[in-house]
Amino acid sequence: MTERSSISTCPTPPKNRYSGVDYRAEIERLRKEKNAVILAHYYQEGEIQDIADFVGDSLDLSRKAAATDADMIVFCGVRFMGEVAKILSPDKKVVIPDMEAGCSLEEACPADELRKFREEHPDHLVVTYINSSVEVKALSDYIVTSSSALTILDAIPEDKPILFAPDRHLGSWVKRQTGRDMVLWPGSCIVHEDFSEEALLELKKKHPDAPVAAHPECPFSILRHADMVGSTKMILDFVLERPEKEFIIATEQHIIHQMKKAAPDKTFIPAPGLDGDCKCATCPYMALNTMEKLWLALRDERPEIVIDEDLRKAALVPLQRMLDITAAAAKKDAA
Repeated sequence: MTERSSISTCPTPPKNRYSGVDYRAEIERLRKEKNAVILAHYYQEGEIQDIADFVGDSLDLSRKAAATDADMIVFCGVRFMGEVAKILSPDKKVVIPDMEAGCSLEEACPADELRKFREEHPDHLVVTYINSSVEVKALSDYIVTSSSALTILDAIPEDKPILFAPDRHLGSWVKRQTGRDMVLWPGSCIVHEDFSEEALLELKKKHPDAPVAAHPECPFSILRHADMVGSTKMILDFVLERPEKEFIIATEQHIIHQMKKAAPDKTFIPAPGLDGDCKCATCPYMALNTMEKLWLALRDERPEIVIDEDLRKAALVPLQRMLDITAAAAKKDAA
């Protein structure tokens, strides 16, 4: 099975190749001219978040874009997010600022390796985190997000053994919460795996009243010290709803941009990484996107996400299962 990527989590920002271009003005003009909707994940730089039509988690963004009458979706995130947007909006053109913006979790689980495992373990249901390629989704029985994983597992019969891919940390967290029989694929997020337990404990000593909010992609060594574990949206809601004025955030640091906008009176402290000289907790793939590349994607309508229709339909099946289960659960909770 593929080992995690060695790409640095503290990237050097790409340099702009064009001078004298008012990117914001050009993006605003092109967005109207081409009837485009701009999506920005919470892990994008603040300037991109501020110009987007929607900011949020990957699946939520794709669903919001699908509900618009836009002709084109520009997804400022990573490649698998653009693929999900295309799966849900096959009639819309989907472009991303940089096709090299991948994901260490996607890289950790190649489709041919997952296919081989399925053949070797025909009794296992494959539950796949949304951070995966369209080819891997097409081989899966269920897709989950960090916010829906427990709901989906609860809907699967308890006698069914499960292969959870590709994030072993999210899978381990789900396994501890549910007690399910699960085989965990050995993938991980290079950003969330880089947090240091020792440094976190030192930070907690300096800020004893600051709750720790952590994403379940973090290792257990971090999660066991967290006051709250959840998706990026759940973390955002947590810090906004709690009365404390200081919080330690164990996820990609650009979510703090939204926190500061929504609660300027509070202080948000990024959890420290393993490297004492680098506490940036920045996704190097997300960092490939820039305002310049967003402008070029709008102008040139590329790089475009193109998915074979049979593959798209196959990937939609497990994704739709998740959407149906979560919708039913939400309806039940509201009753």
